Amino acid sequence: MAEKVRVRFAPSPTGRLHIGGARTAIFNWAFARATGGDFILRIEDTDPERSTKENVDVILNAMKWLGLTWDEGPEVGGEAGPYFQMQRMGTYAEALERLKERGAVYPCFCTKEELDAKREAAEKTEGGYAGYDRTCRDLDPEEAARRIAAGEAHTWRLKVPLDHGPIAFTDAVYGGVSFPADVMDDMILVRTDGSPTYNFAVVCDDANMGITHVIRGDDHLSNTPRQILIYEALGLTPPTFAHLSMILGPDGKKLSKRHGATSVEEYRDRGYLSDAVVNFLALLGWSLDGETTIMSRETICSEFSLDRITKKDAIFDETKLNWMNGVYIRETTPDEWVRASVPWLAQMVALGKSVPVGANVVPTENPSDPNAPAPEPIIVSDETLAAAKAQVEGDLAWYERLYPLVVERLERLDQIPEKLAFLFWGANCRLDQKSVNKVLLKDGARADEAIAACRGVLADEANEWSAAVLEEKCRALSEPLDMKLKNLLQPLRVAVCGNMVSPPLFESIELMDRADVLARIDAVVATVF
Repeated sequence: MAEKVRVRFAPSPTGRLHIGGARTAIFNWAFARATGGDFILRIEDTDPERSTKENVDVILNAMKWLGLTWDEGPEVGGEAGPYFQMQRMGTYAEALERLKERGAVYPCFCTKEELDAKREAAEKTEGGYAGYDRTCRDLDPEEAARRIAAGEAHTWRLKVPLDHGPIAFTDAVYGGVSFPADVMDDMILVRTDGSPTYNFAVVCDDANMGITHVIRGDDHLSNTPRQILIYEALGLTPPTFAHLSMILGPDGKKLSKRHGATSVEEYRDRGYLSDAVVNFLALLGWSLDGETTIMSRETICSEFSLDRITKKDAIFDETKLNWMNGVYIRETTPDEWVRASVPWLAQMVALGKSVPVGANVVPTENPSDPNAPAPEPIIVSDETLAAAKAQVEGDLAWYERLYPLVVERLERLDQIPEKLAFLFWGANCRLDQKSVNKVLLKDGARADEAIAACRGVLADEANEWSAAVLEEKCRALSEPLDMKLKNLLQPLRVAVCGNMVSPPLFESIELMDRADVLARIDAVVATVF
């Protein structure tokens, strides 16, 4: 019977979850699900200053938002715990004793200053620094014991066999990989304070947790031969390794902040859906069949395999992510959309409550003119935003009516306020300067005449306040006014929506109060003409 797959994702809680780490987590999670194995979350919290509870929560919340449920780990438990390295110090001490019994380690009394001096001297000679020179490797055991008993500071180093051949292994992605053993120095496993080094702790944890496959970024490829030496020294069989290629920006350089957002939280806060992010990241270095782009979590979890991971570096194309996110947004139901959009719907409502009274022409930012005034931002207080959120959550059904207006026009949920905030301005209006100049003040456009005629339709209470009726009545004005529909309705759009680009005009008007629409039109006319 085949051994049950056990994989792990082991982030350090020193900040936000990087998008590259999220990709690694997704690959481990998907492989575990596809094989019926276990996905383990382990927190490598050995940095006492940065490994705070708050940072741990950041990691856990990012994993939860991505929907990457773990079978063992924090908040879940499991037989292989604890799942924080700082709580596993006893296991490292036990492993060190095992290595001592096997004669695989030795104490090193060289001070940092001595090692630095040796390094500096070696770097000045031909060939450069080749690693620790094994000064303490052949110390008399009794002398070493006396020095330890006397309290002399020391580390514990791995005694790499001098006759060890090439360190070879079969990587599930890269295939056969080999490193010459003679370039491996006797690495430190335990520091002077008794804490384990990264490679030693990782091997101990993976071995004690029964990890069968280590799927991680190829920046760890150089650690693999060192870890294999530690496995051998402990008399253990190494797991299968699978190293993932780097994620690069569109410019071919390693993904970083210069390319934009780099953490899971930033993409969440910019209005991406977790399903879209998981789908997108799953395709950074892996493919189902080379053609399929949109795929559900269920498909990823049932079809994922290591043999379809490519060695080629993955390119993070945010344009593709935006397109993909738009697809997922359009697949939501009105209820799902509203619930996912609450933060941005609340922001939109809060912005509406903060619009200056009357009609205000807002300068349009002009990139070609650095001296042109930028639009004045609307400042929203925390209290206003909290009240707006409560308002949205208290009437989710009404906000579902916004869904058809905008769902086809969104790539990200954070675009909602810029597209729909005008609905909540009440009697007030913020006019886009470019739209005023191009539509309302255009020579010969008869914009004032068009707005006056349409206002008459909107003011007539005999006309049902519905999109279909109002649009029909306004369109009927085109012939008697001898005016093209665009010239007739575009001024009304600017007067009501503040912009010449907006969601469907009459469907939007139907959602607004008649008195507010008329007051807004009157304020615009008084301000512009």
